[in-house]
Amino acid sequence: MSLPKDLRYSEEHEWVKVEGDKVRIGITDHAQSELGDIVFVELPEVGDQIETDAPFGSVESVKTVSELYAPVSGKVIEVNEELDDSPEFVNESPFDKAWMIVVEPTNMSEVEELMTAEAYQEMVEEDE
Repeated sequence: MSLPKDLRYSEEHEWVKVEGDKVRIGITDHAQSELGDIVFVELPEVGDQIETDAPFGSVESVKTVSELYAPVSGKVIEVNEELDDSPEFVNESPFDKAWMIVVEPTNMSEVEELMTAEAYQEMVEEDE
């Protein structure tokens, strides 16, 4: 499992990348491998507010539909519309091409409460 060290991770398998005063959010390599082939991604609209630990969209695979949970609260300022036509990016490139949303966080300190790559790795290994 590849885990970029510069990201933070949630217990729900989302990753967060800080980019100045905003954050980019996606799902982890572990999450996409557990889901299998992704066939559809439902994301919020630009301007929507998301709340920490509340669903903000879903990912549908050939096996199941899984909710996406917000790792931070804030306003959605960008949505990866490429996933509408190419949901397979989630499987192929979960940390690069398959980012899902960019958010202006309400409270940037929420990012610090998320797990480091090492802590996330430990959690995943304990679950297996």
